[in-house]
Formats: sequence, C-alpha cells, structure tokens
Amino acid sequence: MEIIADLEVHSKYARAVSPSMTPPTIAEWAGKKGIGLVGTGDFTHPMWLRELEANLEEAGEGVYKLKTEDRRLKTEVKFLLTSEVSCMYTHEGKGRRVHLLVYLPDINSVKKFNSELSAHGANLFSDGRPIMGLSLSQVAQIALEANEKALVIPAHVWTPWFGFYGHMSGYNSLKEAFGDMEKYIPAVETGLSSDPAMNWRIGELEGKQIVSFGDAHSPQKLGREATVFELPEVSYENIWKAMWSKSGVGRLKIDNEVGASRTEVRTSDINPQISYTIEFYPEEGKYHYTGHRKCNVVYSPNEARKKGMTCPVCGRSLTIGVMSRVEALATSEVETASEIDKFGVRWIKTAHRVVDYLSRRPYVMLVPLLEILAESLESGVASQKVLSVYDHLVNKFEGEFSLLLKTPINDINTEAGEKIAEAILKVRSGDIVIKPGYDGVFGKVAIWKEPSEEVTLDQETLF
Repeated sequence: MEIIADLEVHSKYARAVSPSMTPPTIAEWAGKKGIGLVGTGDFTHPMWLRELEANLEEAGEGVYKLKTEDRRLKTEVKFLLTSEVSCMYTHEGKGRRVHLLVYLPDINSVKKFNSELSAHGANLFSDGRPIMGLSLSQVAQIALEANEKALVIPAHVWTPWFGFYGHMSGYNSLKEAFGDMEKYIPAVETGLSSDPAMNWRIGELEGKQIVSFGDAHSPQKLGREATVFELPEVSYENIWKAMWSKSGVGRLKIDNEVGASRTEVRTSDINPQISYTIEFYPEEGKYHYTGHRKCNVVYSPNEARKKGMTCPVCGRSLTIGVMSRVEALATSEVETASEIDKFGVRWIKTAHRVVDYLSRRPYVMLVPLLEILAESLESGVASQKVLSVYDHLVNKFEGEFSLLLKTPINDINTEAGEKIAEAILKVRSGDIVIKPGYDGVFGKVAIWKEPSEEVTLDQETLF
C-alpha cells in the first residue's frame, strides 16, 4: 500500500505554534491533505504526552489512531510517536545548535527516553521542542538505549541556525558530529529550502535516505512536504525498515551498466520502501538564497561569490543561504531529468545509471492548494472564500494530494472552473514564477505574473 507521511509536526506546547494543534485537529487536517501517517510531534513534553495518551489508542504495531473516530476524515489517519529536540552545546571550540527528530515505537519507550533526558538536566516542560545541553551523539545513544528500533534523523539539515549542515552552528559532516554513532543515523530531512537533488551532491549522504516533512506549526501547513512510503501494512517496523534501506528491505546488487534502462529493474516487489517525496519548491523556503533582510539584500550563489558575504548597506555579515552552503560542501555535480506523467505532473529523477535510480528516489514539487486558490480567487489564504472552495475540492477529490497529483484537469475544470484548473496544471508542470526566500523571508510564488509585494503569496502569512 502507498501511504503519504508527514513525520515532522509540532504541538500547541511548542513555541510559535497554533493552539489548534491538538490530536483531533491534526488528524482532521491530515485527512484533508490525504496524509495517512502523521507524527504526533513533541512527545517529550509531559502535558502533550498526557494528551496523546488520552486521545490515541493502538492501531497496529507501533502506530496509533484517534479513540473517537472522526467521520469527516476521507483518509484513515494514523499517528507515529515523534518528537524534535534542540541540542545546544559546544563542540570542538564552536557553539552548536542543531535540531534532531526522534521516533519511537511505543509509549513505554517514550517515557524511558524522556526520563533519561530529564536525568541529564533537560527541562521538558519548557517547550514542546526542548532545548538541552546534550550533544547529538548523546541524544542518539539515549534514544537507542530507550529502544533499539529508535529512529534519529537530523531535521531541516540546511537551515543556517538549527540545521545539521547550517553554516552558523552546524557541521560539515555526520562523522564529525556523531562520531561512532554516525552509523545509527539512517536519513536526513531536507527542510523547505532544499530539495533531494541538492542533497544528492553531498557524498556522505550516498548511504542515507533523503526524506521530506512539513515542520507544521499550524494545521493548514501539514504536508507542505511529505514522504510517500510503499508498505505491506502501516507499522512502525515497516517505517523503520524503509528508513534503513535505500532500496527497500535490501540493497539490490545490479550490474553498473551505463546504458541500462530503468525499465529493466523491477522495484514493485521490494517492500517496505520509500517511493518518492513531495517537495516544497526550495526557492520558497526562507533561507534558500544568501542575504540580509533588514537591508533588503539578496544574492544568488553566483552573486555571493562575486560580491562577498558582507552586506553592502550596513557592513554586517550576510546570512549564507542554503544554495551557497550546498555548493560549499558538495563533492559532485548531479544531473537530473524531468518526466511529465499523464496528469501533467513533472517528476524529477536522477539522469544516470540504474543503481542511482534505486538509491535516489524521484520527487515532485508542489505549491500548497490554499496558495493556489488564494491567487486564483484573488483572496487571502485564510479568507472564508478560499477555505470554502478548499473544503469543497478536497472532499470531492479525496484530499489535497489526490487533487494536486492524480485528478484529471478536466474533472477539476468541471468542478472548480477554468482558472483554478489552469493554475493547478501550471503548478504540476512547474510553470510558475518564484522570488527566492532569504535570511528568514519566505519566497514569493506567482502563477501568472511576476512576484511583487502586492499580488503574491507570502508564506509568513500562513503561520
């Protein structure tokens, strides 16, 4: 079975998070999106863990569901126990600030993990994403001691301040950070400002999965990014297996023939596996380019190389963007190829040999439906006009992702009108204009016209 998963979520107990991020509302919006497996987020917070225990019940091995069924849900929504921690410490003479995702298969393991964090001085009541003085390797070890099937994944790895590779307080390599624990890290999460192809350029990630999740701080933002799994059934064990094998349950040994056709390789029988990822356009991310927001200075990587990393207006250091940071750490160039499917969706894949195809999963880039409707209807993303059309369409077409990826354009045209249908087709094919984000400013998307402050959609308005 194919299941769409968003496993980076925050609760109402985390900073800058909507108070509506409760288990029932998370499930409701996951259902609207077409997300079948969603993270609980923040299981380290004692009050949130109490709410999870009160609202959820087991729905299979290592997964949970609402105790009270929500009949409005078009997709059966299950929960995985997930959390995110903020490690702030000094290592090799430099201050480090890195966010880690931690997944565990059961409540008892969560309680054991939380107890150990508290014993090491962490104040778990302080925030849904607690700040602690533990190193990355210490957190990984504590998680694996709580349960040997724990998953530890660096979150939004390129974010300047809190990403693993972030230029302000991150690292240049996993080995440098985790030491001997590096072998227990199965994957990295791309974050909104990077896509898989950018991460494929980093040599040490050849042996790691590339996953994408939404980092939702409000219900509407669930599924900004997602990872699609092919599983025999939804269980923690199967998610664990998919994370730990680049081509499913075992890495295939295939002759490395340059001229080999992808169609010669059968992958349908390999389970569990990651099928593909659904990506935010990385230009929309708020750290994609280098710049200084107070002075409205923004540089592409080429401009940054030519003009330097000092703001020409105030003389302060610029915030180095994700694109520039990737180029600094890249060990190779990666050639990609695009294929348009029968629905007009542009899929991005590696352009090289069969073994690359198996280890580098394809991906698709989308704009959230609320944004598409807001521009099409010339109304705000939170307006009743937009929300009314959104609810109608996701109910009609079995969820947002089904609408954006698999619904024939003629059907959308019949139900929503020519302009909305045209907008969705343009997004599917990548025929849009984006003004890249920088230094904490989200990028601006326009479907029909050049981005400008007056007419485009600013992601910050969605918080």
